Amino acid sequence: MSVLAILNLIFFAALLGFLYQLTKNDTSLSRRVLTGLVAGTLFGFYLQIAFGYSGAVTDQTLEWTNVIANSYVNLLRMIIMPLILVTMIAAVLRVEEIKSLGKIGGSVVGILVLTTMIAALVGILMASIFGLNAGELASGARELARAEALETRRGSVADLSLAQLLVSFIPRNIFSDLTDARATSIIAVVLFGLLFGIAALLVSEENNTHGDRIRAFVDTTQTVVMKLVNIVMNLTPYGVLALMTRVIATSDGSAIVTLITFVVASYIAIAIMFCVHAMIIGLLGANLRSYFQKVWPVLTFAFVTRSSAATIPLTIRAQIEELKVPAPIANISASFGATIGQNGCAGIYPAMLAVMVAPTMGVDIDLGFITSLVLIVAIGSFGIAGVGGGATNAALVVLPAMGFPVTVAALLISIEPLIDMARTALNVNGAITTGIVTTRFLGEEVVDDGSAMAAQP
Repeated sequence: MSVLAILNLIFFAALLGFLYQLTKNDTSLSRRVLTGLVAGTLFGFYLQIAFGYSGAVTDQTLEWTNVIANSYVNLLRMIIMPLILVTMIAAVLRVEEIKSLGKIGGSVVGILVLTTMIAALVGILMASIFGLNAGELASGARELARAEALETRRGSVADLSLAQLLVSFIPRNIFSDLTDARATSIIAVVLFGLLFGIAALLVSEENNTHGDRIRAFVDTTQTVVMKLVNIVMNLTPYGVLALMTRVIATSDGSAIVTLITFVVASYIAIAIMFCVHAMIIGLLGANLRSYFQKVWPVLTFAFVTRSSAATIPLTIRAQIEELKVPAPIANISASFGATIGQNGCAGIYPAMLAVMVAPTMGVDIDLGFITSLVLIVAIGSFGIAGVGGGATNAALVVLPAMGFPVTVAALLISIEPLIDMARTALNVNGAITTGIVTTRFLGEEVVDDGSAMAAQP
């Protein structure tokens, strides 16, 4: 390792020490996360300007800063499945009637799909206003190679019919799904937890002694899991510092400048959808300033990791502990929101690409085209994995369904990380918004423990 890399790591360690000092000074978590975000951004720019985004010193420095970044992400991924399973079972045991679960699930899925359709319309509008056209993008040898790779990959992503996709949601081997072996493993674990909870609820109704033991065991287990989530949550500022350093230091600035119009249009579309979420929450009487203060650490983590799935533990915790969303609704909205109806990745992005490709295929962007595209986006949003690259997977589903080639997705891969960060934050905010809306409509009806969200979250 070079001397310069060692000096960089010493400076990085000093930044970690500064964040730790803020913890000792009782600085709020949201401020520590913001500090980590800003420090990581500045340190990343320093690495790129001083040594280049692919320079040897940068690579040597990131090799060790990634120990913090990857370890934090792995800790969150470690607790995703146990958290979903335990909280789902506990949530079912707290529901007064089994039929209420159907209302929760139906409401959550309906709101997620509806907001994704709105996001698709926003994406269509932005692509049209900015006059984006796939024919104007340069397609060099590297991009064409990516296009060929995507064409090969498309078969494994988009060939499932709607009926086959629905079947894939059903768990066949719960132990395999607990290892996140499939793209639909999260939904499978949710369904297993739902069925297990229903069985536990029925046993509790038949035998009070068993019921008391079951509830005591589940409550204790959930308490331990939530404590583990809190422990990991306190590491968020350090993880954000390291993750943001990597994102900024490895971004290809020239690629971003070349495709700046698409980047600007995408961010405006994402900002509009954040405003749509805020309007929905505001119409329900919530305090928007308080809301965004409470979800800021969650959105920040989603931004830097580009993973809705990895953010699930933080999403559930924020809804239950900060926003007072009932546990059944919080669990289902967070889990489903990572695989169904992702407003950014499965809504805005594929819609924008379809509008960009349409003129090159001689297709008019009329009412019929828009209607077909929105419906395909809504259906295609089911089962899109909430991980980095999920937007590309969504494009691989929507574009072929519209009869379009997937080449444009390859041409935009170089700037994907930059846009995907904001899209992921939007996905997570959409899931939280869904939890709040469902609580407003169903909270008092489906929960019997008085934990419905207060009027001012």
